[in-house]
Amino acid sequence: MTESMLAQSTAAPVDGSWTYREILQQPASLLETQRGLEADRARIEAFLAPLLAQSALRVVLTGAGTSAFIGESLAPWLSKTLGRGVEAISTTDIVSAPDLMLRADEPTLLVSFGRSGSSPESKAAVELADARVATVHHLIITCNPEGDLAGAQGDNSCVVVLPEETHDRGFAMTSSFTAMTYAALAIFTGIAAMAPRAERISAGVADMLARAEADVGLLAGRGFERVVYLGSGVFKGLSREAALKLMELSDGAIVTAFDTPMGFRHGPKTIVTAETLVVVFVSNDRLTRRYDLDIVEELRADGRAGAVLAIAARPVDGRSIVMQGMDGADDVDLLFPYVVPAQLFGLKVSLALGLTPDRPNASGMVNRVVQGVRIHAPNA
Repeated sequence: MTESMLAQSTAAPVDGSWTYREILQQPASLLETQRGLEADRARIEAFLAPLLAQSALRVVLTGAGTSAFIGESLAPWLSKTLGRGVEAISTTDIVSAPDLMLRADEPTLLVSFGRSGSSPESKAAVELADARVATVHHLIITCNPEGDLAGAQGDNSCVVVLPEETHDRGFAMTSSFTAMTYAALAIFTGIAAMAPRAERISAGVADMLARAEADVGLLAGRGFERVVYLGSGVFKGLSREAALKLMELSDGAIVTAFDTPMGFRHGPKTIVTAETLVVVFVSNDRLTRRYDLDIVEELRADGRAGAVLAIAARPVDGRSIVMQGMDGADDVDLLFPYVVPAQLFGLKVSLALGLTPDRPNASGMVNRVVQGVRIHAPNA
């Protein structure tokens, strides 16, 4: 991290919130994540290479909440890239129904994501996998060196701790989401090969930060009652993360939903009213993009939604935020800049509602690290 970037990441937040600072630091924190992976490359690759050489290896991406949506975003792309099935299964599903989620006789690599790494489900999922799967290995990606996941060292595990600044202090995960997503993408794609892409991704995030803030600020001021995020392929998981971000930062005041553009027509479209904002993440893939633009055109022609916003890397007619410099990028690389408008919109809505973004739920009903979870012994 350069001195100027470090100064930005340690200076007092402009609006008084850690959340805002952590959104703004992402161009720098992504590059810092790449540098950390390069320094640790030999150890990570020595752990992973023999596992991926096993054709029967089952790869499961897991986490809870935002950490689960990392897996949902990456799984389709990694399945294609690795030429094997990669599944996204939340820790909450593993813990509550281990008999359905774990396979005793199938060699498994459990990839665990955790900002704090201390949620009860994170630790329990690792322990259940160890107890119920004959041959299991753990790749743990976390932002907290003091968390339970970071302490899960063993012969069958590899723990990757990301830069300190990615351990977000705000309630809503922002730079921790992009850093852990990037780390997994780089580890499975090839850390050295990701270096030039890291620069482009970082620049794309910086461009989106500069381009999107004013637009989402205006939209936040319109007081929408409902917001829907739509995305195809890797953007389905991103849509779920975007919907959660707004729900969290608005303290549940805004009804949020997510779907794919094609799936949205099959009933969920009835959510659209004059007080609804629909946001569509537009793919760079030639075929997928056509379907994404179809729903944008359809929603605008319906004239029912309060607003329809397209987020894209190539020009789109009508109201849109079009970033520069990534018109030829793979969709998986667009995950990082595309999440920025959703993060900023959630922040702006939180402020417009008179909430404190770092702790939007003042009652303590929900917390930065989940509380109140009882882990029950299976078959007890």
